[in-house]
Amino acid sequence: MRATGWKAKGGIALLALCALVAPRLITAAPLDLLEGSAAPVDPTEQPGDNFPGSAFFFAEGAFDPVPGVETVRSAHVLGLDAVRAAPAGVFRGITALDSYRALNCLTNAIYYEAGNEPEDGQRAVAQVVLNRVRSRLWPDSVCGVIYQGSERTDYKCQFTFSCDGSMMRIPAPAAWARARRIAQEALAGSVYAPVGLATHYHTLAVRPDWSGMLQPVAVVGAHIFYRNPGFNGTVAAFTAAYAGRELISGPARHSWPARPAPTQNLMRSLGPALAAFAPSPGGDAVSAAPAQVAPAPNERLPESTIRPEYRNSGRPLI
Repeated sequence: MRATGWKAKGGIALLALCALVAPRLITAAPLDLLEGSAAPVDPTEQPGDNFPGSAFFFAEGAFDPVPGVETVRSAHVLGLDAVRAAPAGVFRGITALDSYRALNCLTNAIYYEAGNEPEDGQRAVAQVVLNRVRSRLWPDSVCGVIYQGSERTDYKCQFTFSCDGSMMRIPAPAAWARARRIAQEALAGSVYAPVGLATHYHTLAVRPDWSGMLQPVAVVGAHIFYRNPGFNGTVAAFTAAYAGRELISGPARHSWPARPAPTQNLMRSLGPALAAFAPSPGGDAVSAAPAQVAPAPNERLPESTIRPEYRNSGRPLI
């Protein structure tokens, strides 16, 4: 009897063990059949193949291209409307200084607006700048377009980087060199066709009020690009000639002296320096390094108007 009881208990234990193990064996069988097939590649999860806002490319119905038109579709470009490439042109300054300023300004715009973008995104930003130069609605110089509105103190400049303190950050050399190369190609006449005659863009993270009044043409990188409606969005509106003169080379200053320094204060502050160059008793000028000049009273500029969150930009973390 005792042996029979142990056998009964052993049978119950075996049945319980089978009940626990059987589901695992059943679910494992189909997985074994899939062992030889590669998992589908999810582009949103691959490092280097996406960017801030790239999830919009894979969201169902996030952007709907105009039906019936042929649009651009590539790894970094999603066409939304049929586009006509902007007219080609060479943007050469009248002097070497003008050309240098144009190149430096456009490099700044590409770097600070799209420094982490793929090359398509950077070329698209450069094209928008040059489209504005060719339009009569904006200044006729590269630097004038880029730094338009930088004199405002409400941070509503045309290109945000020019007035929000972004330029306090020290550029990364390799990224700066790439932005400069793309700027050189654009100024030499290279046209980026996918954005056509676009004159506006914004990141996918925001939706400005003005976006509803313009025609979206493409999403490139982390930006969506727009052209003006009506005549101002046609090739005929982009016939303004490049002036070739770059009268500014950076954003406007936000702070100025409260009033000009009085002449007597200026002369008093320069006194020690001028004395170093005074003639010696023998009549010969003394060649000496000028003394350090102390600042004259009331000559300090007002406190900088850069936003507090940008005052430490570019400084190493301790």
